[in-house]
Amino acid sequence: MNDTVAVPAGEPSSRRRSLIAGCSAHAVHDGLTDVIYVLLPIWQAQFALSYAQIGLLRGAYSGMMAVFQLMASRAAQHWGRLPMLVGGTALAGIAYLLVGQASGLTLLLLALLLGGLGASTQHPLASSMITDAYEDGGGVKQALSQYNFSGDIGKTLIPGLVGVLLTLISWRASATLLGLLGLAAAGLLWWMIPNQPHAATATQKTRPLTGTGSASGLRALILTGTLDSAVRMGFLTFLPFLLQAKGAGTAGIGLALTMLFIGGAFGKLLCGYLGVRIGMMKTVWLTETSTALLIVAAVYLPLTALMVMLPVLGLALNGTSSVLYGAVPDLAGAGKREQAFALFYTGTIGGGALAPLLFGAVGDALGVSVAVLVLAGMLGVTLPLAWVVQRGVGIEG
Repeated sequence: MNDTVAVPAGEPSSRRRSLIAGCSAHAVHDGLTDVIYVLLPIWQAQFALSYAQIGLLRGAYSGMMAVFQLMASRAAQHWGRLPMLVGGTALAGIAYLLVGQASGLTLLLLALLLGGLGASTQHPLASSMITDAYEDGGGVKQALSQYNFSGDIGKTLIPGLVGVLLTLISWRASATLLGLLGLAAAGLLWWMIPNQPHAATATQKTRPLTGTGSASGLRALILTGTLDSAVRMGFLTFLPFLLQAKGAGTAGIGLALTMLFIGGAFGKLLCGYLGVRIGMMKTVWLTETSTALLIVAAVYLPLTALMVMLPVLGLALNGTSSVLYGAVPDLAGAGKREQAFALFYTGTIGGGALAPLLFGAVGDALGVSVAVLVLAGMLGVTLPLAWVVQRGVGIEG
């Protein structure tokens, strides 16, 4: 098997290939995950779905991602990162081919569950691969910021392109093209990822980052990430319906998501560097407070003003996560980095999976606007948690 021969982590060309491969995987997977937001209003009209059922569809994909993160990291210890990343990406592509053939809610739900299973391999394995590659030469936090930035590039391009395609072809044809994209990405990863040892061997052969091993700090970090992700995914689920109520059409919704994700992409890149400069806690307080205020504004602003504001909202909405990702190696105990990444992603993606389902029920009972305002209020809980994380990291910020 061609992933059993080790390549020195410090070799520049190997580091670049690992970063490019990890960023490419992140872009494709995040694009395939978030294009669902563009398709949700179409599915609601096609299959006469309630908001709770819409939340179930969105939560199915993310829920499977969350549940199988730890299993994916453990499976990589036996079969290697390369086949797991390639296989998971191919499975996500196959899932979208099935979405294009779905004739009802049940088949659509099963296809999205399958897609989430395939997507569960990407976050813990790609982020650990990049961390291992840049460990000896330094620049891990900057590399992870670029990795997170690439995910938002995928979120920007793929939903935006599908929003345009939906004005020309059917949603089923668009889903089929997304499936082919996933299969093509799997082949690209197989060619691009450097030869690597199994994860267990890699852990023994590389010098672990100096982490504090703070259990309380890691727990607070996971909870902060979970709440942040829950608000982000909940808001993204409701945003198309807010836009629709203000008069936006399908193309307008796709454009709005593109603008939001453009801001989010730069937010992840800039806030990662900002966290290094002013500290994790101050950055989180700044981004979360701004996010809450802008979400409240999104409920009341007219369509034109909301569209103009969306890039700024995206910057704050997504910027926090980049700072939180960078703190994972600092809090992971020696030899437990991959497990720490898997736990963190399980929590954050799990929160993102549950939020659409729970707040979809709130939306059915009290209306979309009330559900969005409650989401904004949840962000206040992250502020004291950020202080606990900072204490665990042991840095001043």
